[in-house]
Order: sequence, then C-alpha cells, then structure tokens
Amino acid sequence: MKAEESTALRFLFRDDLYLLNEDKEAYTNLQPSQPEIETPAPRFNYLGSNKKAFLIIVYYPEHEHMAAEHLSALESTLGRVGYTRDDVAILNMHGHAASGCSELIAYFKPKTCVLLGKSSVPSGMMRVDLNRMEKHDGIKLLHTFSFEEMIPDVAKKKAFWEQMKTL
Repeated sequence: MKAEESTALRFLFRDDLYLLNEDKEAYTNLQPSQPEIETPAPRFNYLGSNKKAFLIIVYYPEHEHMAAEHLSALESTLGRVGYTRDDVAILNMHGHAASGCSELIAYFKPKTCVLLGKSSVPSGMMRVDLNRMEKHDGIKLLHTFSFEEMIPDVAKKKAFWEQMKTL
C-alpha cells in the first residue's frame, strides 16, 4: 500500500514511534550519501621503462610505436648519450591524441621531454622553439624534427645531435 499524503500515515500506523537518545544522534546529521566517482587513471601504450624520467613523444599513425628504422636510429642516438630503451618512455601520440600535456606530465613525471615532429606536440603544451633546449616547470624540453624530416637532411640531423648532446 502506498500513501500519497503524510497525514494518511497516522491512520495506517496507530502505534507511536520513539527514538532513544543514543539513536537521535545517529539520525540528526544524516546527509544523503553521494557515490564516490573515481576517474580511471589514464593508460598509455609506450616503449621503454621510463627509469630516468625521460619522455620521447613521436607521431606515427601507421605504426603502434615507431617505424623500425626510425626506432633503430633513435636508440643509436640515445646510446651515444648514455641512455637505453629502459631509461626512456617512447610514446606515439597517434594512439593518445585525446591526452593533454597535463595528463602526460602527471603520468610520466618527466625530467626531460623530447618532441619529434610538429604532430607530436600534445594539446595544452606551451610553445617551444624548434631545436633549442628549454626548461619549463623543471622539465627540459626539446622540440625537434621528426625522423622522416631528419633522415634525408644532414643539417637537421646535425641540429638534432647538437641538442641531444646537451642532455
């Protein structure tokens, strides 16, 4: 049976209801409980182990991570400056285009970040001059050419190498 009016309740329930003093405290400050909304942590598919907080962001729509020849060239360059694949995280922005700069920084906590190509720049990132190491919020940033641009151009490879030596 459903009572629409609160006055009808006294006809339905003839017994008196009483609360004990210790029960009154439990019911006086009740607020409707709100379910806790948990935001799932972003998951990123990347190469490496990020042991030295070194993030390398690339953009390859046709590959999961990078083209094999470009990955080989990158690993060779990293080896010459004393890094291995385990020291870095190589992230292909093609699979994470919706992720912004703040999400990447919160997840990877980079001390150094290299952006390879114009398309690799995440949304919300401050403008960084091309081929010039800059420091922003304690993070060393280098925005340089993509390997597609560098491999056929010796001057671009040299400019990239000069900046990588300063890491």
